[in-house]
Amino acid sequence: MFIAIFSALVALLHAYLWQRLVRSPDLGASFARIGGRTLVALAVLLPAGLLASRVLPRSASAVVSWASFLWFGVAVVLFFLLLGSELIRVLVHAASFVGVGGPMNVERRQFLSRAIAAGVGAIGVLVSGAGFAAATGPVRIEKVLVKLRRFPAKLRGFRIVQITDLHIGPTLGKAWLEDVVARVNAQDPDIVAITGDLVDGSVADLSEHTAPLAKLRAKHGVYFVTGNHEYYSGADEWIAHLRTMGITVLRNQRVEIGEGEDVFLLAGVDDYASGRWPGHGPDLEGALAGRDESREVVLLAHQPKQIFEAVKQGVGLQISGHTHGGQIYPWGYMVKLDQPHLAGLDRRGDTQIYTSRGTGYWGPPLRVGVPSEISVIELHPESAA
Repeated sequence: MFIAIFSALVALLHAYLWQRLVRSPDLGASFARIGGRTLVALAVLLPAGLLASRVLPRSASAVVSWASFLWFGVAVVLFFLLLGSELIRVLVHAASFVGVGGPMNVERRQFLSRAIAAGVGAIGVLVSGAGFAAATGPVRIEKVLVKLRRFPAKLRGFRIVQITDLHIGPTLGKAWLEDVVARVNAQDPDIVAITGDLVDGSVADLSEHTAPLAKLRAKHGVYFVTGNHEYYSGADEWIAHLRTMGITVLRNQRVEIGEGEDVFLLAGVDDYASGRWPGHGPDLEGALAGRDESREVVLLAHQPKQIFEAVKQGVGLQISGHTHGGQIYPWGYMVKLDQPHLAGLDRRGDTQIYTSRGTGYWGPPLRVGVPSEISVIELHPESAA
C-alpha cells in the first residue's frame, strides 16, 4: 500500500516536472522527446529503488537505492524551485498585459520558458550538491540547556545526548555510524538516548552496520525507544538485538536516574502508531503509574504528537525526533500539518519538548536548509542561574 501511494505521488511529481521542464514547445521538439523519455525512466526508478531496499539484501540494493533516492531529492528540489518560478511567470505575463515591456509574443515566451528552465536546472544542481554534502558529511553538535522545575540540584548539568532518525539502511551504514558514535562519546554523556527510527531493514541485513552502537558509552546507560520505521523492519527482532548490545529498550517503562533523594525518572514509550502491531502501543499512563510525583520526569517518545499525553501525565520534558525538521526546506510546512512541533525547544502547558532535526535522513541523501544534529541536552533545576 505504501509503495502504491508513493508511486502515485512520484507520478504526479514527474508530471509537473515534465509539464514545466520538458513539454513546452518553446524548448524544442528534440529536447522534449529525449527529456520525456528520461523523466519516465527516472520516475520508474524511484518505486523500484524503494521496493529493492525492502526485498533485496543491502549489498544488492545499495546501488539502486543510491541512484533512486538521490534523484528523488533532486526532483523534490526542482519541484520547489519550479513552484517559486510560477510567480515569475505570473508577474511577466501581468506586466505584458498592462503594456510593460511589450507584448508576450512567440520570441518572448520562448525566452521566458528557456530562461526559467535553465535557471531552475542550474540552481537545482547547486542546491542539491550542497544538500548532499550536508546530509552525508559530519553531523553537527547542537547544545541545548533545559531548566526543569523538579530537577535535582545535585544533578545540575546532567547531559543527555540524543541521536535519532539515523535510518541505517540502504545508503547509511557502518562507517558513517562509527563517526556518529565517536562524536557522541566525545560529549561525555550521562545518558545516551536513541529516540527511534534507527533502522530501515532487518537484523539479518543490518546487524553489521549497527554494530558500532555497542561502543556507545554513558555514565547512566544507553536507552532506546521505538520509532515507526522499526515496525516496518521487524521491531521485536530489533528490540531483542539491541538488548544484546547493552542498550536498554524502554517499552512503556521508567527507570530512576541518580542516587538517594537526588533522582529523576526517565520514561520511554512505544511509537505513537505502534498499536497496529500485536503486543505494541504507547502507554505513558502505565509507564508512570504509582510514581512519586515530586520526581521530575523526562520522557523519550519518537513522535512530537505524543506531547499531548505527556502534558496530561505531568511530564517535565519530552525528547522526540521523527520530523527531520522537514529535511528539505520548505517541506517542514507540510510536516507541521501532522506534528505539533517541528524542531528545537518548545513548551506546551507545563511540559517542555525538544524535537531533534534528526541525525541521519530518510530517502533522499539531501538536507537543504535543515542540518542534521547530535543533540546535547543539558538539564538544570529551574532555580539555577
